[in-house]
Amino acid sequence: MTPITGMDLTGFTEREPGVWTDERNVLLSVHFFPLVPDLPARLDEPDRLRAALAQGVAGAGGGLIEARLGVVDGVPAVRQLIKVPRPNGRGQVFLGSWTVPRAGCSTVVKVQAAEGAMTGMREAMVLAQVGPADYFRPHPYAPGLSGGLPYHLGDHEQWDARFPDHPLTLVRAALSRITPTVTLDERFKVLPPFDGPTAAAAPPTR
Repeated sequence: MTPITGMDLTGFTEREPGVWTDERNVLLSVHFFPLVPDLPARLDEPDRLRAALAQGVAGAGGGLIEARLGVVDGVPAVRQLIKVPRPNGRGQVFLGSWTVPRAGCSTVVKVQAAEGAMTGMREAMVLAQVGPADYFRPHPYAPGLSGGLPYHLGDHEQWDARFPDHPLTLVRAALSRITPTVTLDERFKVLPPFDGPTAAAAPPTR
């Protein structure tokens, strides 16, 4: 199904091919896309890439918490943490992913978890501690960004230890544990590297 040939699935139970869950309702999935990756910039253009990712997520009604460059089994990749409104309910869903792009395809490891009946406790407690002036901040990748879910201090990793059962904490922890164990098919690893998004077709000339 994907170029991913192995990863540590300790604690996860397979629900269907390529999809697993654990006892805390964390969902893990793997994907393969046989198309030019839809990343908005090359990985060697980090500022442009992060700004465009933040704008794209906000435009879809969510919020980009962070985007970091790294490697998965030696292949350059980008990690994103995103929050989106929970469909048909209160609260948010948190998604963490590694996208491993090549010139004409990509593979993705994704982890997600949703808030349950109790929502907003992490945000409220951090806000009460630091105050509104320090809590809400311009997005670090796109300071003039508007729309989508707000960027704020409550999503920072420094608070994870205080809220060990929060879905964002669970997503970060699962992705951090699994990533070093991912192995990729050598045929995928030797494909030409991602060289940026496909240019839009030029308008016809008269």
